[in-house]
Amino acid sequence: MNKHQENVTRRPGQNLTSQVIAALRKKIEENHMQPGERLPTEKALIDEFGVSRTVIREAISSLRADGLVEPRQGAGVFVRTPPGDKKRIPLLSGKLEKVSEILEVLELRAAVEIESAGLAAERRSFGQEAKIKEAYDDISAAIESGDIAEDQDYRFHLAIAEATGNRFFVEFLEFLGKRTIPRSQLLRVGIDLKDRVSLVRAVHREHLDIVRAISNQDVSVARDAMRNHLVGSRERYRAIIYKEL
Repeated sequence: MNKHQENVTRRPGQNLTSQVIAALRKKIEENHMQPGERLPTEKALIDEFGVSRTVIREAISSLRADGLVEPRQGAGVFVRTPPGDKKRIPLLSGKLEKVSEILEVLELRAAVEIESAGLAAERRSFGQEAKIKEAYDDISAAIESGDIAEDQDYRFHLAIAEATGNRFFVEFLEFLGKRTIPRSQLLRVGIDLKDRVSLVRAVHREHLDIVRAISNQDVSVARDAMRNHLVGSRERYRAIIYKEL
């Protein structure tokens, strides 16, 4: 085992993904890597940390959600200029460092997205309905390949927001970014979701109820389906969190 692999050996309360995130974040925030500098390739990071491709991709995805890196098509992943004053506010910076904050974001989402689902059911066009169904199918395909589908899940909720016809619902979700998807945030704070695919499958079954209600233009059922999804998710993640702590 080399020096880098020793750095990411599992410690109690922290999984490998969380440790890789912390190591890369430290390099960026302590100016070991400058804005505009390209991160090592995926293969180089796998060799450096002695972890799987999945761990590296999840770590990069988390750093991207935090605004610390950005992918450039065909060029690689580059360090971004860290946000300035936004660091003071966890919701603005994306640094949700307490598990309670992750659950509180789900409550905030519920306050907005329940109405978003109702409006989408009332107003959606055929094109917007198709986009929601396509996002749902993308989640299904990702789950079948063993992925936790956080990107696809985010796009699903964004498609519903777009179907409201109110751009501020869209801007709200774009502002929060993938912080709206709690499983990616739990990895950041060291909660090890032992059977993540099974968890995502359970969540995804609720997505189907939302899709059907919006397709049927049933406003009341769409609101209820989104409420069941988000409130149910909060309770599921609360149970996981306090079991792991």
